[in-house]
Amino acid sequence: MAINSSISISYSPGVQSMLPILYTAWADRVLSPLEIKLLRQAAANASFLSKEDRSHLLQWGQPDRPPSPLLFRYWEIELQRAAAELPAGMPKTLAHLGLQMGTRAGATAWDTTEVLRQLQEMESALGQISLDTHHQLFGTSPPKAKAGLPARNELARQLAQLLDQPFPDLRERMRSLLSGPGFELQHFEGKEDYRKQVLEWLLHLAQQGFGALAYPFAQGGQQDMGAYATVFEMLGYHDLSLAVKFGVQFGLFGGSIHQLGTKRHHERYLEAIGKGELLGCFAMTETGHGSNVRGLETTITFDPSTDEFVVHSPRESSGKEYIGNALHAQLATVFGQLITHGENHGVHAVLVPIRDMEGNVLPGVRVVDSGYKMGLNGVDNGRIWLDTVRVPRENLLDRFGQVDAQGRYHSPIQNSSRRFFTMLGTLVGGRVCVPRAGLSAAKAGLATAIRYGLSRRQFSSRPNKPETLLLDYPSHQRRLMPLLAKAYALHFSLQQLSQDYVGHDGEDMREIETQAAALKAYATWFTTACLQECREACGGKGYLSENRIDRLKADTDIFTTFEGDNTVLMQLVAKGLLTKFQKAFNEDGNRALLRYLGGRFTTAVSELNPFTVRNTSQQHLLSEEFHLAAFRFRETKLLHNLGERMRGHIKNGKSAYEAGLIVQPHMIALGEAYAERLTLERFVEAARQCPEGAPRQALRKACQLYALHTIEAHKGWYLEADYLAGNKTKAIRREVDELCRQLRALSAPLTDAFGIPDAFVGIKP
Repeated sequence: MAINSSISISYSPGVQSMLPILYTAWADRVLSPLEIKLLRQAAANASFLSKEDRSHLLQWGQPDRPPSPLLFRYWEIELQRAAAELPAGMPKTLAHLGLQMGTRAGATAWDTTEVLRQLQEMESALGQISLDTHHQLFGTSPPKAKAGLPARNELARQLAQLLDQPFPDLRERMRSLLSGPGFELQHFEGKEDYRKQVLEWLLHLAQQGFGALAYPFAQGGQQDMGAYATVFEMLGYHDLSLAVKFGVQFGLFGGSIHQLGTKRHHERYLEAIGKGELLGCFAMTETGHGSNVRGLETTITFDPSTDEFVVHSPRESSGKEYIGNALHAQLATVFGQLITHGENHGVHAVLVPIRDMEGNVLPGVRVVDSGYKMGLNGVDNGRIWLDTVRVPRENLLDRFGQVDAQGRYHSPIQNSSRRFFTMLGTLVGGRVCVPRAGLSAAKAGLATAIRYGLSRRQFSSRPNKPETLLLDYPSHQRRLMPLLAKAYALHFSLQQLSQDYVGHDGEDMREIETQAAALKAYATWFTTACLQECREACGGKGYLSENRIDRLKADTDIFTTFEGDNTVLMQLVAKGLLTKFQKAFNEDGNRALLRYLGGRFTTAVSELNPFTVRNTSQQHLLSEEFHLAAFRFRETKLLHNLGERMRGHIKNGKSAYEAGLIVQPHMIALGEAYAERLTLERFVEAARQCPEGAPRQALRKACQLYALHTIEAHKGWYLEADYLAGNKTKAIRREVDELCRQLRALSAPLTDAFGIPDAFVGIKP
């Protein structure tokens, strides 16, 4: 922003002396908890500050009230002027610059030695000033690159620019915050201390405005689900307990009110939720029904005599299970069967207070701590039962179903099945976010394993020769390079999913739900497998807690289960694909049949002919056309075969449910093929859109490795389908080996481009 260099703002000498500290604290547009504490203590205790000075400074020490860009730029100009006037030989520190600012403002009665001492204490507590900020203030030159510096640094920077889109500034802000004071990773002996720390972190994120990013402007938000998902992804590098608690508070709990509630709910609750002033939980899953949301036992019965709903858990198995925030929440979004005048209208959600302002559990509510878990012990999971708890009628989240004072039910969606899936569809954001945080954990594991492979040496070809780097062994390359390629593939696929979800128009929501289910399962299964391989690739080092892989493994293991069990999700994906396939035939009749038969004939001619199935030329094997055709062929054939098998079982007298049980393994294979095809298409598109040069070449190598390694993993299926001949699968294996070797040379910049702060990577560079 342009600013008139002649602008003058009148500050006292005391305030002027504090400007270097203030400027540095806000330089990354974020204040850490320690910086907030420092600024407040400084304002309260500094002997050279007047009462008016303290009041002035406190207004700039609020994390949700940054100085305006105009004011910040004014500070920068004034500080640069003062820095230029520092006497020769005087240290270029914030403390000396502050003293210079006070002197320029007319300070005469100060004990400059004492003022300098106090300013130095503040600077020391603030922490190390970044090189960029130091250069900006003092006009120093950044260090020159050393001769022969590896080109990989520039490649990593260029790749990072691609990976950080479309929120590069937000990602940098998160890196600065999470690697700064107050967010240091710690080891906790007990879950209580860990939960307390995670809660403190959560509240600080809320103070910074991160929790409300997806909420409406009117409630203090930015109406930006993409930004919220990016914050959630970045938390996956830091602490997964914090990521999950963040998701429960602002995504599941706050999101349920935002998506299922109406204006009155938004106005009453969302601002307090976003600020962390109202903590809540999301109570859907029950012990007795798990993934079967339609079968929930909890009842929400309307009592017209009191204009209230009675929320009740009729059995022990009706208890709400695995509830995050259960021990800190004041309010719960409770899902149950909505009953009015004896008629069940299906699953709806109602807000139920479970604690008072002092944290005491309310009458009729029973909460039990879930205790220690395999991981995520910083999240206060618990079980909740409700014994005829009464809540006002307005507590019903009634966007899709309203009950009037007489108990009459009305919904804008008449079909109960469609209404149910529409309600659940509004909550699909969780399935969009969870795999992104899981992928962050996988990236951190890969960065650790690859750095270790580039530093650890074992064995030598002959005496007195350097031992061989682990990552120079082909077997080690085979372990890690396909995982690195797949991490890139999933990054672009999940980014596109997020953009599609944020920009959907309602008409394409069913397709997005299918994609979210498929990619959530596919990506979180990858995270689990990737971290195990990374642990083994680091040998004993990977087993040490200091290298974080143990925590990453334990904390992400549950990702394959929550927000939908992966096996169930893949079945849902297959059912959705079948429904879409059958609908096309029902709507287009004979034309659809002719297109289908024509497509099969064209495939047989162009891809199943003897030359193609045996083509082993490198140009063919590395071509995008071959990769995309192979992935699409597998998905299409699995879909057609599944439809034929289902139809055959039903013709033989089986019900649709029974037929579905028989073909479950086939359905899971189809869901996987769909996810693989989707991921490859998006990776190919990302590589195509990348400008010509080294980054594009690196992405193409990774894309080729992802494609061929995936085809190799399914070579048995392709051989059975006569899509590949034996000589071609052998040629693919050789190409995979060669691509692993080539990607090994790019492995450092490819992992550096993730931009993971060193504090969160086990093996330091």
